[in-house]
Amino acid sequence: MSTVRPTHEGRTGAGTMGASRQDFGERIPDQRAQPGAGELVKQATQQVSELMRAELRLAVAELKDKGRHAGTGAGLFGGAGLVALYGVGVLLAAAVAALALVLPVWASALIIGAVLMAVAGLLALLGRRQTSQATPPKPEMAMDEARQTVSEIKERAHR
Repeated sequence: MSTVRPTHEGRTGAGTMGASRQDFGERIPDQRAQPGAGELVKQATQQVSELMRAELRLAVAELKDKGRHAGTGAGLFGGAGLVALYGVGVLLAAAVAALALVLPVWASALIIGAVLMAVAGLLALLGRRQTSQATPPKPEMAMDEARQTVSEIKERAHR
């Protein structure tokens, strides 16, 4: 039988094992309560939710940055188009001046103007053809594919 003796730290010790009376009936301090499956599922759900929110915030920030670059690029393209328009005007004036060396100025301007109107008419016809192919503005092929997929899923579900 072991006896309880005070240790050199002032606590009582049981025999040679060094266990104190306070240790009896208590949990071992290194063991922690392990979370159950429900708690683990809850933690996983919260972590996935937080991860998705963080990914969404990252996507929004990335889209804002790309939108800012796209806006700047569109503005620069617009500026380039305006300068090109002025350049075309100057080239047209040069063509009229060159033709005026052979013909009167009014005839040169009339010829250049008629050529420009013919080019504009051709571009309008091509644009009209392209626009008519774009209407109605709904994805008909994708809608047909979706209908076929839904009907196929329904058929397989009833089997």
